[in-house]
Amino acid sequence: MAGMQSDPGYLQRARRIVDEVIVPHACDVDRGEFPRTAMRSLGAAGLLGLLSGEDVGGAGLGLRAAAEVVELVGGACGSTGMVLCMHYCGTAVIERHGPRPVRAAIAAGEHITTLAFSEAGSRSHFWAPVSTARAVGGKIRLDAEKSWSTSAGQADSYVWSSQPVAAQELSTLWLVPASAPGLSIPRPFDGLGLRGNSSAPIRADNVLVDESAMLGLDGGGLDIMMTTVLPHFQVLSAACYVGLVDAAVTGAIAHASRARFAHIDQTLADLPTIRAFVARCVVKRDMARALLKDTLAALEGNRPDAQLRVLEVKAAAAEVATEVTGLVMRICGGAAYRKDVGVERQFRDAHAATVMSPTTDLLYDFIGRRACGMPML
Repeated sequence: MAGMQSDPGYLQRARRIVDEVIVPHACDVDRGEFPRTAMRSLGAAGLLGLLSGEDVGGAGLGLRAAAEVVELVGGACGSTGMVLCMHYCGTAVIERHGPRPVRAAIAAGEHITTLAFSEAGSRSHFWAPVSTARAVGGKIRLDAEKSWSTSAGQADSYVWSSQPVAAQELSTLWLVPASAPGLSIPRPFDGLGLRGNSSAPIRADNVLVDESAMLGLDGGGLDIMMTTVLPHFQVLSAACYVGLVDAAVTGAIAHASRARFAHIDQTLADLPTIRAFVARCVVKRDMARALLKDTLAALEGNRPDAQLRVLEVKAAAAEVATEVTGLVMRICGGAAYRKDVGVERQFRDAHAATVMSPTTDLLYDFIGRRACGMPML
């Protein structure tokens, strides 16, 4: 992750884009502008195709590399980090089950994808869609009220969940072009944080796709969600928030070291209370980063505790993000409320982590079930 001794080429390219594109546009994105320029730059640098196979021109790298890039990007701009996170999640599914032309377009940096799982009817229970898929005249008709989809109206495709066509299972996944007639965005996104990620609802009214748009088997959606999507989303969203926390801590330390009490010739950092706040932030950040690294090691080593780590990592990162950014607001005091300092943006962005499905409360239930030897669902 950030701070590693080696800095492979993809990280060098990511750092350059962060410095030259993402940081200068972070305030614009926070005002609600989708990070199109950043995504184009990431695509041109080969970073949108990080998980794409070499057979279609991609980098052929794995989850660790994606997490490193998302951590860097999320530290500079939470919205851009989450857009990239969801693109990688969708890419992981398409890479295993999708058509070669779309895989190649992603590898070339010319196609942004995302997930469309959350629904008004099933809320945070992402694994149980109430939207429908019906066979109609050689096509599949999709109807849905998706409640939240990052990059809604901005992505080129959606990895879409629905009830199965015929199978007696919970869900089936589809690759739905964003240009498909019948798709609409009922209202734009206007949220507390992550204001540039276009996390808006999507409505599908009589959307027709080919039967070949099915990703995997009819009724196989849950298996793909749990074996492919969940590990990618949990790890990458945690990486995004670890990056955000690191940026907030770095900014707080810089502020505390330079802000002075002129009448006593001391900085904020000279106060034991402020140093204690900083210490708590550093410890929490390092704990979250250590768990993220261990989760990746567990997945790579196929350890028995890998699924437990996957469940834990986003819950931990979310709790750390809200706690640390709250402390950073206290460290920086009144200056924290100024837009130019950046702390209040990080504070707002951090709070999305706990309510983004699977929510922190839902993850705690999963973790508890796992610890008690009970089935997760």
